Amino acid sequence: MKCPFCGYHDSKVIDSRPTEENTTIRRRRECLDCKKRFTTYEKIERVPIVIVKKDGTRQSYDRNKILNGLIRACEKRPVALSTLEEAVNNIEKTVYNSMSKEISSMEIGNLVMDQLKKIDQVAYVRFASVYREFKDIDTFMKELESIKEEV
Repeated sequence: MKCPFCGYHDSKVIDSRPTEENTTIRRRRECLDCKKRFTTYEKIERVPIVIVKKDGTRQSYDRNKILNGLIRACEKRPVALSTLEEAVNNIEKTVYNSMSKEISSMEIGNLVMDQLKKIDQVAYVRFASVYREFKDIDTFMKELESIKEEV
């Protein structure tokens, strides 16, 4: 590792530990030439995932879009942000474990709804009403009845 202070090309690792999410390793290093210390982070490089939208357009996967959708659905509900972040982690795990480079927005939406159903039923119905584009009260009622049957 190149020293950011003197440019020397060798350093030794003094301390190494995973970050809170266990997705990155934080390493404390010391330059063998100037003896100054610096921190580096080692992160797993993931294959980029492309989302195929309903209209056929493609865009790169964005974790924040999913999190923002969950936050909107859970607005004014007693759901902790950490719970929503854990849900996004579960969704991401499923997406990356599928080993597919492309995934449809419908599949992502279904994964989000599965997570919301476990977290908060009101948030689930809110999300489903937008995601499934409920056109009338009958469609809305059918979804509510299906939730009641599961409980």
